[in-house]
Order: sequence, then C-alpha cells, then structure tokens
Amino acid sequence: MSERNGRSATDHAPVFCLDGVEFAYPEGQTALVRSDFRVRAGERIAIVGANGCGKSTLLKLLDALVFPTSGRFTAFGEPVTEHAFRDREAAWRFRRRVGLVFQNSDAQLFSPTVREEIAFGPLQLGLPVREVEKRVADIAAMLGVQELLDRTPFRLSGGEKKKVALGAVLAVNPQVILLDEPTNGLDPRSQHWLNHMLSDLHRAGKTLIVATHDLSIVPLLADRVVVMNEQHGLEADGLCHEILNDRSLLLRVNLIHEHSHWHGPVVEPHTHGEKS
Repeated sequence: MSERNGRSATDHAPVFCLDGVEFAYPEGQTALVRSDFRVRAGERIAIVGANGCGKSTLLKLLDALVFPTSGRFTAFGEPVTEHAFRDREAAWRFRRRVGLVFQNSDAQLFSPTVREEIAFGPLQLGLPVREVEKRVADIAAMLGVQELLDRTPFRLSGGEKKKVALGAVLAVNPQVILLDEPTNGLDPRSQHWLNHMLSDLHRAGKTLIVATHDLSIVPLLADRVVVMNEQHGLEADGLCHEILNDRSLLLRVNLIHEHSHWHGPVVEPHTHGEKS
C-alpha cells in the first residue's frame, strides 16, 4: 500500500494484535481462551470452526462490541479497552476503520428505510449531509439496490437484507470488514454475487476477515485460515490450501466427518450407506 504524507506511527502497525486474550461472558461462560492473533493490512482471513467454538465472539471482540476479560488487544497500534473507548475520539477513530456484517441481518437492520439504514453510520460520524447523500447513492448503485432505498428493510428478501447490511458498513468506508457467516441463508445467486463483491473489495485494498463453518466457501474468500477448536482456543493458523488439506486437523476440530471427501477445493460429506 502506498505511503501518504502525514501518516501517524499507528498507520504502520498491524491492523489487529491479540496477545493472550481471553473472554468470558458475565455469567461465566468462556467464549475465548488464551489467544494470540495478528492481522496485517490487506489480508483475507477465514476464521473457521464448529458451531459454538467462539467465532462470532472473536468477531465481536475484533469489532470492539465486547472487550477482553484478560490479555491485550490493540488495533492500529492503539489499545482497545472499555476504558480507552470512553474517549469519544478514540472510539470514533476505531469505528471509521472497522465494520462488522452480522450473521443475522435482522439483528443489524433497524432504520425505517434502506436509505436511512445506509446513511446512519456516516451521519453518526459527523459527515456533512451532502456527503452522506452522495455515499448512499454510490453504495446503492454499487450494490444494485437503488430501487429499494425507500423500502423498509424488514420487507426485503434474505439476499436483499444482506446487501443492505453490507452497504451500511461500506458507507463508513472502513479499512477492515468483518463478516460473520456471510453466506448463511443465501440462495446460490446471492452467494455468487457476495463472493464477487468481497473479491472486489479486497482488490480495492480492504482487509477482510470472515467467520464460517462452511469450508466450501473458504477458498473463494481467504488466503489465510485460522482454525478454532471446541475448547474456544486457536488450534491452527496457516495458508488456505495447507489447512484445508490437513484432514486430521479438520477432524479434530469437528469441521468434517470421517466420511467427508474432497472434490477439488470443496469438502463434501458421503455417508457410504450409513443410516441417517
């Protein structure tokens, strides 16, 4: 990435650094055990693991929706803590740089219209109204949702809701986009569109981190794969082809069944006549 005059020292730091990070919910449920994790600008990373292993919690932590119970988490060279985010400017610097697309779009969409949904983030960051209007128009054109701008998000299809949720994040123009099970519930055409859109965003310089248990989409969306185990820890970290070809690893973390077979880059289950 090109250098710009006036960049601060934090611009040269890794996007995210987790050092011995742990997280437990207030009721005591452990969601993430001692974890070390680095993300560099421009990476495409898939976080994979069985359901319930802590992938969504890790994304929430990376988005500063929750904060570590212990350990150290820094983003762009600055500490990410509840105390640090009491400084409104520090919190806004982070929010301008990082956006999360939730697994369930209904949990993310809340505005009366699609137009207001896409405009919400930029308005909260204090952008001028004219600039916000331009961003909404540009995002709507990019996603092909111009005709939906005056509709309520709750009456949209699953694929349309996913586009609007992504648009609401893109309107802030973040450097990092986090996506939780992005293809969940999408039809094949919508999945194909989303894969291409994410590839375009990566080529534009965005850092992408996708959490999924669907190994079939990993080669399309990631170059690096981080594997979580069912004990809520980070089990492995490597190149996509290395991780997906490590059958013993995938079995150990409950990402495949012992009768799963590979067909090119896709892992598919076969029962070999077993009773269901």
